Amino acid sequence: MDAVFKTETAIFNYRVAGIWIENGHVLLHRDVNEENWSLPGGRVALLEESQISMKREFLEELGVNIHINRLVWVGENFFKYGGNDYHEIGFYYMITANDHSLFSKEPFFGLEEERSIYKWTPINDLIDVELYPRYLRMGINHLPKTTEHFVEKQ
Repeated sequence: MDAVFKTETAIFNYRVAGIWIENGHVLLHRDVNEENWSLPGGRVALLEESQISMKREFLEELGVNIHINRLVWVGENFFKYGGNDYHEIGFYYMITANDHSLFSKEPFFGLEEERSIYKWTPINDLIDVELYPRYLRMGINHLPKTTEHFVEKQ
């Protein structure tokens, strides 16, 4: 069971996301029916540690075992989506993998068939990408040395 809680007025979501950088590019993904990009990851299951969720999501979605280097950001993201108000807590981890076969200049699909599109995006181009939370557009260019907290209200 995912850590998503719905009330009459809003939805609370607990999510993990991976910052995977290869050759000056960061891996992004989006739903095939959307225009907005995000860092790959997913919802944390109830009673599951965030790092275990992170590893599970990458294995399920891309078939790759990742290494978690460190927690970069804890983010509070407030936004509207599908007519609903969301309050999302996100843990953003710097990750790596020994498997570099996924690195490509072309977009590709993950193991979920044609549900999500993945794309290695040059870090210098992020400012012009519809990447959410917006904080990440500049933040990935200036990764902090210690864990930081951000709040974004859209």
